[in-house]
Amino acid sequence: MPSGVFDSILLKHMWGTDELRAVFNDETRVQKWYDYEAALALAQAELGIIPHAAAAEIAGKAKVGNVDLEAIAAEIRHTKHPLVPALRALQAICHGEHGEYLHFGPTTQDVLDTGMMLQIKQAHAVFVRDLQAIGGVLYRLAERYKDTPMAGRTHAVQALPITFGHKCAIWLAETGRNYQRLTQLQDRMFVGSMVGAVGTQASFGDRAFELDRQVMARLGLGVADISWQPARDRLTEYVGVLGLIGGGLAKIANEIIVLAHTEIDELAEPFSEGKVGSSTMPHKRNPSTCEGIVAVGRTLRHTVALMHDALMQEHERDASAWRLEWKALPEACLMTGAILAQIKDVLAGLEVHPDKMRRNLDALGGFLLSERVMFALADKLGKQSAHEAVYDAAMRGFAQGMTFEQALMANPQVKVALGAAELNSLLDPTTYVGLAPAIVERVLAETRASGWIGSEQFRVEADLTLPDESAPQDPDLEF
Repeated sequence: MPSGVFDSILLKHMWGTDELRAVFNDETRVQKWYDYEAALALAQAELGIIPHAAAAEIAGKAKVGNVDLEAIAAEIRHTKHPLVPALRALQAICHGEHGEYLHFGPTTQDVLDTGMMLQIKQAHAVFVRDLQAIGGVLYRLAERYKDTPMAGRTHAVQALPITFGHKCAIWLAETGRNYQRLTQLQDRMFVGSMVGAVGTQASFGDRAFELDRQVMARLGLGVADISWQPARDRLTEYVGVLGLIGGGLAKIANEIIVLAHTEIDELAEPFSEGKVGSSTMPHKRNPSTCEGIVAVGRTLRHTVALMHDALMQEHERDASAWRLEWKALPEACLMTGAILAQIKDVLAGLEVHPDKMRRNLDALGGFLLSERVMFALADKLGKQSAHEAVYDAAMRGFAQGMTFEQALMANPQVKVALGAAELNSLLDPTTYVGLAPAIVERVLAETRASGWIGSEQFRVEADLTLPDESAPQDPDLEF
């Protein structure tokens, strides 16, 4: 029975997705090793290094379904080696002496690193797809609510009016930057390893460079300029970007939780039939999905730190540090996938309550407009004098339970400078959102110009249902 959250029958839906568990399960892991061995054998045959018949036999038999994973696992425990039992299992099913040409030159880390890179590349397609979908939803939310006023809050309390579309546009811009980070590192990230025991390619002979190019071309990976067995910056950078993605999206989930507080009630995550909030309080509609996203996001942050520990490699290879990646990389990918999938659903069905946003703008009794009043007075009293006058009125009003208008009109200097009619106009929060709608339009225009979410997302007042998704494809393996 599973004993951890990533495979727990009860909890795994919070920490990963079925799609990504299929990428990082043992069957796929071993298959990627065998893909490497098949690509190597076929390329070596093309260069006349091993017989064509041996290469064909190895590639034909290099299927995880042909071996017994439980038996391989038992041998891993017995041999204390992560790869040799899998190689022995494949060799044993190869006809005649053909299996003797299996694993002809590489070291274990060549195979495991390249296999892991193939798995991450497959997961990467999921991340790119889901970020684009999330960007599309955020685009439509920002456009739909660009003029919808709400209270902007700093230090957890009301500050000045903004629009909900402005808040969504901030989320959109941040998500777009993270999409750029994720896609800009692709060429740098997705390379294979064929360097041998200490990185010199000595075991591959004088045609090693050409062999390397052919093997990686078959696997759909780039050729590394030099051994990266002791240099794990690519993988650490990648998980760092996943941390930014997960952290940014968890921040959105946390904001939804805060704005769903009963006393605020401006947003709510989708509610589905049968969802239960409490075993003792039947009325509860808890933001449980968002709470899960926040928890996974915080955990992902610590996985980023673990990858930084894995940077500390000794000499040409260091299995102590390397083993950290066996835990951190799959888990970082699983957690990122869970966050993406869940926040995508939350945003697609997000409940927005403009009426509650408008109600909350009046919660302070007009004090939310102190900046506006101060600048109106500044033209007549001077900025510093205006600040002092508005400050005195605000503090007195808070202490005596007065509205902001009452407190200001109690000051003869303010009453003369502004008058009741002008002050009443100044205290309308819906007309003091600054350039928020224009800022939103600028972000939307920049998003359209960049093309990162696709033109099909640009629908004014469109339904927020997400577009159809297609499962990512494995890298092409030309066997």
